[in-house]
Amino acid sequence: MSSGNGYKVIGTRPIRHDGVDKVTGRAVYGGDTRLPGLLYGQVLRSPHAHARIKSVDTSRAAALPGVKAIITGKDFPDAGDQIVDLGEGPARLKYIRDNVLATDKALYSGHPVAAVCATSLHIAEEALDLIEIEYEVLDAVLDVREAMQEGAPQLHDDMTTQEFGEDTGKKSNLATHFQHKLGDPDKAFAAADVVIEREFHTATVHQGYIEPHNATAMWNSDGQITVWTSTQGSFAARAQTGAVLDVPASSIKVVPQEIGGGFGGKIPIYLEPVAALLSKLSGQPVKLIMTRPSVFESTGPTPGSYVKVKMGATKDGKITAADAYIAFESGAYPGGLVGAAAMCVFSCYDIADGLIDCYDVVCNKPRSFAYRAPGSTQVAFATEHVVDLLAAELGIDPLEFRLKNTATTGTRRIDGVVYPKMGCKEVLEAIRDSDHYKSAAPSGPNQGRGISVGYWFNVGLKSACTASVNNDGTVSLSEGSTDIGGSRTSIAMQFAETMGIGAEDVKPQVVDTDSIGHTDVTGGSRVTYATGWAAYKAALDIQDQLCERAAQLWEVEADQVKYEDGTLSAGDRSISFKELAGELDETGGPVVGRASVNPDSGVGGSFAANIADVEVDPETGKVQVLRFTVIQDAGKAIHPSYVEGQMQGGSVQGIGWALNEEYFYSDNGHLDNSSYLDYRIPTTLDLPMIETIIVEVPNPGHPYGVRGVGEANIAPPPAALANAIDNAVGVRPQELPMKPDRIVSALQSEGQSALAAGG
Repeated sequence: MSSGNGYKVIGTRPIRHDGVDKVTGRAVYGGDTRLPGLLYGQVLRSPHAHARIKSVDTSRAAALPGVKAIITGKDFPDAGDQIVDLGEGPARLKYIRDNVLATDKALYSGHPVAAVCATSLHIAEEALDLIEIEYEVLDAVLDVREAMQEGAPQLHDDMTTQEFGEDTGKKSNLATHFQHKLGDPDKAFAAADVVIEREFHTATVHQGYIEPHNATAMWNSDGQITVWTSTQGSFAARAQTGAVLDVPASSIKVVPQEIGGGFGGKIPIYLEPVAALLSKLSGQPVKLIMTRPSVFESTGPTPGSYVKVKMGATKDGKITAADAYIAFESGAYPGGLVGAAAMCVFSCYDIADGLIDCYDVVCNKPRSFAYRAPGSTQVAFATEHVVDLLAAELGIDPLEFRLKNTATTGTRRIDGVVYPKMGCKEVLEAIRDSDHYKSAAPSGPNQGRGISVGYWFNVGLKSACTASVNNDGTVSLSEGSTDIGGSRTSIAMQFAETMGIGAEDVKPQVVDTDSIGHTDVTGGSRVTYATGWAAYKAALDIQDQLCERAAQLWEVEADQVKYEDGTLSAGDRSISFKELAGELDETGGPVVGRASVNPDSGVGGSFAANIADVEVDPETGKVQVLRFTVIQDAGKAIHPSYVEGQMQGGSVQGIGWALNEEYFYSDNGHLDNSSYLDYRIPTTLDLPMIETIIVEVPNPGHPYGVRGVGEANIAPPPAALANAIDNAVGVRPQELPMKPDRIVSALQSEGQSALAAGG
């Protein structure tokens, strides 16, 4: 079967290789791990958002029958003041360790402070109640702007502000301040005919994965540690666990299990070092699984933010200048995502003069982490809001205004990046040409339509693959990238296309850290791009070896043999891949292909856009999504069904972020909605079918033109919905989520303003 695009495998829709195991329930997830002598662990978490840990007494818990080991943060090796890069950027090792188990301070409600393992889960839970901790409760700070103020409660006694790469020596909750500047924005604003500035707030939001965090560890008497876990990066988990435990990475084997969702939230470690140390002390394997409240309270959500955007334009609709002030909540420890936000805030537009001013701020919430295009959603909400206001002020159609100012190949972003071949213009044109946009906008009472566009730059990083040719003409393909969204199949398809065989003849598997070369995390939409590239190169390696084998059979030089479309030929002789596979034993034995890649250039960013139709109930503030379309540049859609699934999934998460998802804290810093009953994600009852349009602007930096598609689709939904709400009822919320009470309040304020003006 052909895809109709010149490829035989790429662009088709084969059944996913892991599908049968998952639909029959045979897939093994982290919680399914069972070992002889298994003990069960539990973690004690701080009830206070900010408190000094004065003493910990574990004697009563240790005396409970069935308890085998108890640890606190003091039981980990002293981390010192090392700066390490463990797969998620540079960070102080002390911060990584203290987030696993606090030592001197609890910095958020839910912060782990001790852990116990016992012969049963119930005994472990009982033991937690017997651990006595004396806290000195301190004032907490939960908002990014409050945390930046002079006199705000300081989380870290020794943290000083890094200003433009230099240590100021000033103690503060402001960890890092930096800027990007292009041209002369002050002069450009002065030349603008219209200038609009607005402030925006976004709440802390969780990734909402189904499977909770888990880890099972066995610390053998020979010093070797095996960890079974749900992780987005087995090598990152190995490096981080080794650093926290102060053991070499070679002593740790991480076995990645099937993963029930991550979206960026399962890149950092939480339970792995705890399970390992409990295992060492008890001499038995130990399993820990978070409860749902613990997942919400203690793992890394996306940061809350304060964003201020100012943009100027001329009468003819050309954007002249842009200015962004971006302050992100890093949570308890610095190293947040404001740098990524800076790369995305004005990324969809060609702007010659601009300033991006960024602040990374700690506060008494869980350490924030990636959530699908991290940082992009917050700033797209702000930028696309202002873009729509500019278009309205100038009397220009919002889509026409975007097309007039779209970034294209060769555009220099404010952060300095010059775009290679990219598809923002093509995505906007796909909006214009879509059935949805061409259809009449909803015209009923309180109905409206909005559009928006967003961006994610994608990443490359390191990947490795090995492939073994079987005698029956199939291939066993091993790779190290955790499969979250169907990547086993997309990687196998690229290998199959290169070899000229069917996707069903490739048997992909995700293997442990002892069985494959270093492979970076599944994140940043890198796997189909980078690990797929490694599979492509492994296939070329196999082709070279097979040409040598065929040359032996035909007694010719290897360079006389050609490999094309699954067939080897030299002159009038030919043999198929499958036929030659059956003769490997007679020509030298097994053939194993291998490859590793580390693409530091050529990574193609992806643009996504939305068309949203809504209806707003002015009495209740409820927003009903009537119709929703997502358009995204995939570069080359390897498996279109998976691409569509990524686009739909990101859109749904963006809709939830837009309309109802948020962390709700009480004044003392306690999270009050730590379950899916109270933290409300969208269900099928809340949504129409998400329509998809795949745009393909091939990425020249990849053998098959791939652009990662897992990220950009979450960025535009909040802005598209805000613009639709404005067109429906004349109010434009500037805070996420745009929940019913905020809509009602905005409508009431608008009504009062109209009355005051004599309307």
